[in-house]
Amino acid sequence: MKLMFASDIHGDADCCEKMLERFNVENAEKLFLLGDILYHGPRNEVPDGYAPKRTAAMLNERRRQIMCVRGNCDSEVDQMVLEFPIMAEYALLYLDGRTVFLTHGHRFNTDNPPMLNDGDILLHGHTHVQIIDGSRNYTYMNPGSVSMPKNGMPRSYMVYENGVFTIRTLDGTDLNCYKL
Repeated sequence: MKLMFASDIHGDADCCEKMLERFNVENAEKLFLLGDILYHGPRNEVPDGYAPKRTAAMLNERRRQIMCVRGNCDSEVDQMVLEFPIMAEYALLYLDGRTVFLTHGHRFNTDNPPMLNDGDILLHGHTHVQIIDGSRNYTYMNPGSVSMPKNGMPRSYMVYENGVFTIRTLDGTDLNCYKL
């Protein structure tokens, strides 16, 4: 089983298209979007490729392959144009005996973690900074941002396959990995 995780598209259709190209190349079964899909938010500049209608159309074509949680920039209006559910605050995956808590990161995060057991995984976006950090009793992962990375990071996403999480740039270069 191969899964792909991405976050913070913010309506950038050009970056969404590159992300979906990587989804094809990765040949993943599911694409987990960690929120902030169509709107850039009042704190961010408008992305160069900002075209939320085009972004929605591309994602709607993949609706059967997408699972999503709501970001702080996502709203019921966004749900009206997206043909897959986006309003869940979190989702749970069970991989290799561990719970993976998927969320956007504006409510549950390292400052306010959900109830996790030792060895579980908190996976969220929101910060636009990719990271894999195993320094807590749980592992914290963030795939970074597809469209507006921060702290000089490249645009990125994450894949899971054969017990390994790997963060990659939008051109497919490995940045970081974590083996369960």
